[in-house]
Amino acid sequence: MSKKVALITGITGQDGAYLAEYLIRKGYIVHGLKRRSSLFNTERIDHLYQDPHEQDRRLILHYGDLTDSLNLTRIIGETQPEEIYNLAAMSHVKVSFDTPEYTANADALGVLRILEAVRLLKLTHKTRIYQASTSELYGLVQEVPQKETTPFYPRSPYAVAKLYGYWITVNYREAYGMHASNGILFNHESPLRGETFVTRKVTRAIARIALGMQEKVYMGNLSARRDWGHAKDYIRAMHAILQQDEPSDYVIATGITTTIRDFIRMSFGEIGIGIEFRGEGMEETARLSSVDEARFVRKVGDNYLEALRKRIGQELVGVDVNYFRPAEVDLLIGDSTKARSRLGWEPEYTLESLIEDMMHHDLKLMKKDSYLQRGGYKILNYFE
Repeated sequence: MSKKVALITGITGQDGAYLAEYLIRKGYIVHGLKRRSSLFNTERIDHLYQDPHEQDRRLILHYGDLTDSLNLTRIIGETQPEEIYNLAAMSHVKVSFDTPEYTANADALGVLRILEAVRLLKLTHKTRIYQASTSELYGLVQEVPQKETTPFYPRSPYAVAKLYGYWITVNYREAYGMHASNGILFNHESPLRGETFVTRKVTRAIARIALGMQEKVYMGNLSARRDWGHAKDYIRAMHAILQQDEPSDYVIATGITTTIRDFIRMSFGEIGIGIEFRGEGMEETARLSSVDEARFVRKVGDNYLEALRKRIGQELVGVDVNYFRPAEVDLLIGDSTKARSRLGWEPEYTLESLIEDMMHHDLKLMKKDSYLQRGGYKILNYFE
């Protein structure tokens, strides 16, 4: 039997890596689009890599970029995919204020280039398209919780570009009968999350603080509230969306919102560190208030306990104005009733299990870094 072929843009990112693994397990041949770089940037999918000389490869990578329409058209024409998952984007909200033109080119026009390539190649009735939309579309929220019919109010160049991507997907679906769908995914995190995104910044910093590698972490708006899920749950929803007989748009969310402040508190608490927030606004800080020694030793190790005891009362978290956005998004919480009823989708991870997964990963990672910084030269899987 012929195998289904999928093309994933942004395959080296968090979602692309999890989705590629998921589809390969389901028997797909996966083609991935990655940008050319002088450095290897495939760490998230290295375990899936197959040498080009192997027969019957399940993962095949192509150099490309959403800003290059000729390249996109050639790759889609050569691979003839049944499914395209457009996950590539300039996806850092804060950075989009610094690079608004590139963000528009990649995140808005990039979607158009894919849709138009499928149309021009006459693959309209063969190829199904998933467009990675975002909860940032809701921005200055007009309704709580947010669902598919909630009006959009984007608050960043990233969100505005994604708004174009959303509507051009709807337009091509209605104009040309394409099976093209938007997944309006609320924040989803994992150990594979980029290190500059807030959740991963938090878990990495806490791991370093616990190991004595870092004194303090500086944050932006601690009161911002987000609906956080695990990326492993959300890529299941992406696949389910393209298996439906009719295309449509879906909110994917947990329905629970949490402040960044509480995410930090929970992440410290996961490894037995108690913190106490004091002050308001730019003067707000969090100090080390207590240590659950049994939990800390179990999660981190007894080698680091004595140094942490000596830090009781010291500041571990501060606020820096440079981490605030020019226009803030204060509250996001999604209503995924449509996805749960039509797709049969339910998240398997809780916020607590997500944080446990991320903290476990980053503690192991930072222990490796600490060992190498001390001149260690043993095989790295000593820490596996």
